[in-house]
Amino acid sequence: MAFSFKNMFVSQVAIDLGTANTLVYVKGEGIMLDEPSIVAYDKNEEIIAIGKEAREMLGRAPGEIKVIRPLRDGVIANFEATEQMLKTFIKKVQVVRPTIIICVPSGVTEVERRAVRDSAERAGAKLVKLIYEPMAAAIGVGLDVSQPVGNMIIDIGGGTTEIAVISLNGIVVKESIKCAGDEMDKAILNYFKRKHNLLIGEKTAEEIKITLGSAIELTTETKTTVKGRDLIGGAPKVKDVTSEEIREALEVPIKRIIEAAKLTLERTPPELASDILDRGIMVTGGGALLKGLDERLRKETSLPIHIAEDPLKAVVLGTARALEDMKNYVKILF
Repeated sequence: MAFSFKNMFVSQVAIDLGTANTLVYVKGEGIMLDEPSIVAYDKNEEIIAIGKEAREMLGRAPGEIKVIRPLRDGVIANFEATEQMLKTFIKKVQVVRPTIIICVPSGVTEVERRAVRDSAERAGAKLVKLIYEPMAAAIGVGLDVSQPVGNMIIDIGGGTTEIAVISLNGIVVKESIKCAGDEMDKAILNYFKRKHNLLIGEKTAEEIKITLGSAIELTTETKTTVKGRDLIGGAPKVKDVTSEEIREALEVPIKRIIEAAKLTLERTPPELASDILDRGIMVTGGGALLKGLDERLRKETSLPIHIAEDPLKAVVLGTARALEDMKNYVKILF
């Protein structure tokens, strides 16, 4: 990245600190960084790679190198690694002592919120504000959260699925479940173990989800070749897999997300429920890209379903809007 003197004097940053990826928005510059939330350590517990470089080591590193995700299920699992990762990302976008707004899952505890805030402060932030992910996602897709109108959002990230009904700058009903993209990857990984005695890596499972994954029957079913290790013989093995099989593997996590959405609707006040009937549900996050998910949700809820124009960036863009206009969004920051 070319050095920018302008960035050195920009002191406001919005961060989508995700389980799978971290996105950094710098005020006046736009999204300056989008990298995997992955850290690699050597045998001396010293960090040797962060982000894209660390992801390349995933599943390929020797025993003395440990490759980890410092965030699990949307919250910090490794405080030190998260702090170092944030320091590196802040340094990459070339800002000094910034004011930072970071999004957090709506179901986090006070201890988990403090961990995020402390990590950002120790990484060099002058001031840290937090915003709930579903609120940020709603703002990011252009919904007016300040009006007395019910807006329902489903944000399917890497570690959590955030479901919320928003009105008058507040979350009226929310549901945060630890079932999202990572859980779908695990479901595929376990399916191969169970059905084919084949061990595959996390990256392979994610690639299969992207290429073959679906929530409904497809007009044209597809297939691909998967490479892994035979759990019985121990030798490398190749197996053909179809989109029907992957749909079967994904059925449990998809059902959990749908049930959480239904539960949220059941707890929604009648006046807001009527708004949702008219306006529908907005879906954001990487999980929104799963083929046929909108149609499946439409069938299960009997409501209009809208996929965000850029679902992967909705949260960071909403956080950025709150950053750009903190006076108007002060009620939703904490």
